[in-house]
Amino acid sequence: MKRNLVWVLVLILGTVWILARHNRPIPYQKDSGLIFGTVYNITYQHATNLKKEIETELRRFDGSLSPFNDTALITRINRDEDVLADTLFRTVFQRSMEISHETRGAFDITVAPLVNAWGFGFKQGTFPDSAHIDSLRKLVGYEKVSLTPEGKIVKESPHIMLDCSAVAKGYAVDVIAGLLHRKGIGNFMVDIGGEVVVSGRNPQDTLWRIGINKPVDDSLSVNQELQTVLNVSGVGIATSGNYRNYYYHEGKKYAHTIDPLTGYPALHNLLSATVIARDCMSADAYATACMVMGLEKATRFVESRPDIDAYFIYADSTGHYKTYMTRGMERFLNE
Repeated sequence: MKRNLVWVLVLILGTVWILARHNRPIPYQKDSGLIFGTVYNITYQHATNLKKEIETELRRFDGSLSPFNDTALITRINRDEDVLADTLFRTVFQRSMEISHETRGAFDITVAPLVNAWGFGFKQGTFPDSAHIDSLRKLVGYEKVSLTPEGKIVKESPHIMLDCSAVAKGYAVDVIAGLLHRKGIGNFMVDIGGEVVVSGRNPQDTLWRIGINKPVDDSLSVNQELQTVLNVSGVGIATSGNYRNYYYHEGKKYAHTIDPLTGYPALHNLLSATVIARDCMSADAYATACMVMGLEKATRFVESRPDIDAYFIYADSTGHYKTYMTRGMERFLNE
C-alpha cells in the first residue's frame, strides 16, 4: 500500500514538473556585436541563442555589400571586375533604382565618387574644389547603371562607383528579421546602427519603444537625449541626420548627406528625418532622400506616400527645434 502511494506521489510530482516546464515562458535572448563599422543589438524570444547563425548571415551580407571590404562583391564591381551580382546585391540594387526614380534622384547609389571626395566614403578624399566636383558629377546618376537578367552591372563609365551604405544597413536588418521569422520567432527587435525592425511584443509584453534622438551635434555618439519615443510593432524604422557625421573646414560645417544633383553637402534646416515603412531597407533610403530634399520638398513627398510615415526635426529661423510629422505617425507616439 505504501509502495503504491509512493508511486502515485512520484507520478503527481512528475506531472507537475512537466506542466511547469511546459508553461514556463520562453526567455528573451539578447545579442550584440560589431558589423559594418557599427554596433548591432538584437533581442528575440527563443529557447536557444542564435548568435552564430545571425553573425553568419551578417558576414554573408558584408561579403556582398560592404564597400569597406576589399573582397566584397560591391568592391569588385567598383573595380570594374567581371562579376555577377548575388541575390543580396540584386535586391538592394533593384530597390535602390525604384527609390531613385520615386525621389527624382534625391536618393542615388552612384553618389559614391562625391561622398569619397568630401571625405565621408570608403576612400580617403581631400577637400574638393568646384572644378573637381563638376568633373565627378559626370560619374553620378542612377540612369547610368543597370543590371542585366544574368546579374551583371553595366556602367556607362568604368569609373562609376556604387555605395549602398544608405540602404544596405536597412536591408541587413530586414535579412536578420527574415531569419528570425523563419525560425518561427514572432517577438523581436533587430537594431543595426540605429536602423530597426520590430515585431510582436517586448520582454515587458508591450509594444517596442524606440527613441528618436535630439539632433545635437555629437560626432562621438555620446549624447542620448531623446526628442520623443515611438511605440511600434511590425514595421521598419530608419533615421538619417547630419548631427553625427560631419566636420568643419575653415569655420564652415560640412555634413555627410551629399546631394547627388548638386554634388555638394545638403545645406538646409532639416536636421533629422525618421521614416517608418513596411521594411527597413525602404525606410533607410527614404530617410536619406528626405535629408537631401530638405524640409519643404520632403514634407510634400511623404504626404504623397500613404505607405510611409515620417517625423522631421528642423530648426526655425531663430535656431529653435521644431517638429513635423505625418498624420499616421501620431499613432506611434508615446504620450
